[in-house]
Amino acid sequence: MSNTILVINAGSSSIKFQLFALSGGSGLERRLKGQIDGIGVNPHLIAKDSTGAILVDATWTGPDVPAAPEALARVVEFLKEYLGGKLPIAVGHRVVHGGIAFDAPTVVTPEIVAKLETFVSLAPLHQPNNLAPIKSILERLPHITQVACFDTAFHRGHPELADRYAIPEPLYREGVRRYGFHGLSYEYIASRLKSAAPHLANGKVVVAHLGSGASMCALGNGHSIDSSMGFTALDGLPMGTRPGQLDAGIVLYLLQQKGMTAPQIERFLYNDCGLKGLSGLSNDVRVLLGSDDRRARLAIDYFVHRIALMAGSLGAALEGIDGFVFTAGVGENAPAIRSAVVKRLAWLGAELDDQANLRGADVISSKHSRIEVRVIATDEELMIAKHTMECLAAAKMRTTEQQQ
Repeated sequence: MSNTILVINAGSSSIKFQLFALSGGSGLERRLKGQIDGIGVNPHLIAKDSTGAILVDATWTGPDVPAAPEALARVVEFLKEYLGGKLPIAVGHRVVHGGIAFDAPTVVTPEIVAKLETFVSLAPLHQPNNLAPIKSILERLPHITQVACFDTAFHRGHPELADRYAIPEPLYREGVRRYGFHGLSYEYIASRLKSAAPHLANGKVVVAHLGSGASMCALGNGHSIDSSMGFTALDGLPMGTRPGQLDAGIVLYLLQQKGMTAPQIERFLYNDCGLKGLSGLSNDVRVLLGSDDRRARLAIDYFVHRIALMAGSLGAALEGIDGFVFTAGVGENAPAIRSAVVKRLAWLGAELDDQANLRGADVISSKHSRIEVRVIATDEELMIAKHTMECLAAAKMRTTEQQQ
């Protein structure tokens, strides 16, 4: 096997992947990134090296690549050719929900996969797809070490007050609590601040991870103090197709008055709400920003409104805000959203530098702003690669100790 680590982030119809080389000591060098999408419909595999040069660009018919195992086989076939017949020494995976049991990256075993499958109902859009390639590799390449890296793990150090719901103790003990998600992204931002903005790294920072899935996190001294998401990935901010914060009585109304079944409600909340439900047009912020439709404007205004409200809430958890960070697809690439949010934070002393915002500068606040506002591109894959490397090193150390 080659001295490389493969990182996989699997979705419902795509598998994104990156390959990292171990470059001496504890270093990692990104060798390539790619994805295979359109699985089961119009499968398309593309990968580029670190310079952006295309290494593979291939398509197949839907029946040729009907599901995740076949898609993964195509990726492995390409990697073996790229690596001269070798395979990576380990594979790191993003797994959205780790529940109570998993508060750190974990080497995968069949027993662990079985435990992680019990959380499928808590993240039905993500967990089954995250686990599909893990199970495929366990079956086809069981000698390769796999590491599961959890989006919930970074938040597990929350104070109890932040984790609790006002429900009886037995439910809390069995795991009904606020977990928080997008932890790999927030962990990266916290680590990146140490070099990009050392004056903020140990301060009070609110991070907005804004994409198709969206959440916010209060970072205090580099640690998660509180976050917008809770027991499942439905809570907090409105998202592309998910509603965000919702009165639980609405679910009772759908059950009792509308006669919907639990599976119907699940599909509705995960697929038909959020920006898509508000606008009636699209779940894509780019489409909504480019539309003159009143409902599109409503959806954008609502999105910004909830971000501003959550900023105030997380600021209260931190007892102040020193900095605000935008990240993820929308946060990194939508100046209009950033501008609208910062204007809503003027009461906190936030002031935008319009030109810096339009050109996507690292710092987009003005020199007069009391809060430093930054844009930082997230890198969840790098965090997964680092965690995988650390798990490999720990396993090697345990083996050495056992042999002594």
